[in-house]
Amino acid sequence: MTITQEQATWFAQTFGQLADNVERAVLGKRHIVELVLTAMISEGHVLLEDVPGTGKTSLARAVAQSVQGTTTRIQFTPDLLPGDITGVTVYDQKTGEFEFHSGPVFANIVLADEINRASPKTQSALLEVMEERRVTIDGVTHPVGSPFLVLATQNPIEQAGTYRLPEAQLDRFLMRTSLGYPDHAATVRILDGAAVAIESLPAVITPTALIDMAELAADVYVDALVLDYIARIVDATRAADEVRLGVSIRGALALARATRTSAVSHGRTYATPDDVKTLAVAVLAHRLILHPEAEFDGVTPEAVVGQVLLDVPPPTRRDGP
Repeated sequence: MTITQEQATWFAQTFGQLADNVERAVLGKRHIVELVLTAMISEGHVLLEDVPGTGKTSLARAVAQSVQGTTTRIQFTPDLLPGDITGVTVYDQKTGEFEFHSGPVFANIVLADEINRASPKTQSALLEVMEERRVTIDGVTHPVGSPFLVLATQNPIEQAGTYRLPEAQLDRFLMRTSLGYPDHAATVRILDGAAVAIESLPAVITPTALIDMAELAADVYVDALVLDYIARIVDATRAADEVRLGVSIRGALALARATRTSAVSHGRTYATPDDVKTLAVAVLAHRLILHPEAEFDGVTPEAVVGQVLLDVPPPTRRDGP
């Protein structure tokens, strides 16, 4: 079942209003805001690689405020335990029963700050939550609810006392991107007090409406030629000389899912190769494992994906449903 043009128009208008609202608090980062919203509606998660002070926390809070959602912040440290994230079961002496005390992961928007500072055991505590959207404690499953977005950050500069994220966890993130510093014009506006306080941002939609948007995005038509294009891009990453391990099937599915959301966010009921190109680097680059020789030569995963996009020809015919 494909969506109607009327539904696509409503989606695009609502998506634009959400991005406009968030950008009032996070100035000059429209593209990143749209990527985060695309990931959230696609039921995925985002990894932000950035130095401190670029507005990562403000972005998470602004998104949560815009969708009337709850937000929590987990500061990852070497002594953080898995139970500090997921919650624990505590014995109540009055009732004689064990009660589950939920952890900070039970929120619509979870900011996992400096995730690479926690031990691998603690990092892995997020795996089930991110993939399954539930927590299992003492054999009992607790759903975290919906919408659910993990916005994780790591500092790419300061590596002392950090643990590299395992490939299995990197693959759980729908996108990896960088917020970066604002440009000169945006910096002047920030210094002039143009950024709106997050607490005063109005809510644009409800969490229920956001779920409806996710369901609409899942019904966007993707022609077989576009799916073939995604498959050829993924195959090309595996065949690249610089790559030791290419994009997994999970990565291919993630790109297709995000492509649908991107298409309807522009008011279309069908996806195009341009939607794939726009998202390919953010969705695929962090899933590549390069040969050590390539890394030593300064090759980056983003450059590999960019070259793949140049080498793999897109389909010349674009079909609608």
